[in-house]
Amino acid sequence: MNPNISALYTIANKPERVIIGLMSGTSVDGLDVALCRISGQGTQTNVQLLAFETVVYDKVFKDHIKSIFSKRSVDLEKVCLLNAWVGTEHASIILNCLKKWNTVPAAVDLIASHGQTIYHAPKLLHPDDEFDNATLQIGDGDHIAVKTGIITLSDFRQKHVAAGGEGAPLAVYGDYLIFSSRKENRIMLNIGGIANFTYLPSGLDVAEVFSTDVGTGNTLMDAYVQAHFQGKYFDENASIARQGKINEALLSALKDNEFFTNDFPKTIGPELFNLDYLNAAMQTAGCKDLSHGDIMATLNRFSADMIVDALHRCMTNRNDFVVYTSGGGMHNPLLMEHIHAQLPGITFRDTAELEVNPDAKEAVLFAILANEAVAGGQVALGAGRHGIPAVSMGKISFPS
Repeated sequence: MNPNISALYTIANKPERVIIGLMSGTSVDGLDVALCRISGQGTQTNVQLLAFETVVYDKVFKDHIKSIFSKRSVDLEKVCLLNAWVGTEHASIILNCLKKWNTVPAAVDLIASHGQTIYHAPKLLHPDDEFDNATLQIGDGDHIAVKTGIITLSDFRQKHVAAGGEGAPLAVYGDYLIFSSRKENRIMLNIGGIANFTYLPSGLDVAEVFSTDVGTGNTLMDAYVQAHFQGKYFDENASIARQGKINEALLSALKDNEFFTNDFPKTIGPELFNLDYLNAAMQTAGCKDLSHGDIMATLNRFSADMIVDALHRCMTNRNDFVVYTSGGGMHNPLLMEHIHAQLPGITFRDTAELEVNPDAKEAVLFAILANEAVAGGQVALGAGRHGIPAVSMGKISFPS
């Protein structure tokens, strides 16, 4: 037997595994690194977060990614070069974190790497051609495995697409395994660049569980700040948005897109919701001379309204759901004020109350996907709902 296969077999049969989960989202602000101890599999999965850090990307890294991110036409040579380079950079970040945490690489069983999405292309964005759903992440897993010496699982989204999904959101798989409750109706709301949620009604019925994107979280606000405020990457504490007033005409134009009326589950990204989308909405609304504050106030409300609209659609006027928040958007106070104000009677908490750091949640969920790929794969999640295939995900890269 190949020694790598033997090592993987041993890991799969251990009572618990130490897995590093990595997440780099559409905000391209940094790499989330979560060191997890995971035991069990399926609905018996137990997770302990041993250490966590978000390593902020420097300007060089951000500029490289943004040169090819969410663009229909890019330099193919640079895509090729960055695929390897991002993997190597992520490996260096992992090794630095392990050194900081006084943990040797040999103590880690697996790495679960999401990679860096550079283009997401659900059929909605190209309805008139012969192609189906597609998505592309860079940051090659072999480079991570070789540099760290740790077996690495990566490229999770491709199996989802191959089995009939859109490649996102994948949170439903981990959310169901560790956050489902027989006693409490839960919605796991993650507000990253794109906002998404997982619907977890009590009872653990896999046919009722789903996850869906709902529209913009931070992506439009971040893009606007980066375009107009040199050196700033986001609207800290909503300070810019609070200086302005919501423009109703612009808000209406922003909401006028078929994506918002499509059935769940669905996915989207900055390929649609970008500054071109904002500029088109401003032209439609006839409001080209708004202040930065007014535009940011309107974008903030736009994100909140579409989140609320989606939650209303799945809760069907019930108020017995608890919404657990995570992601960078939960730290935007104005955004959360808008959401709370429109959902009176709904209880809001964050995932810290479920013993998972809300900033680490997505990285932890990828560690769970790796655990399922190696030691689980027996829960037929999604079998009853279109767009959520019952599959295990992750390509395996050996260090030698």
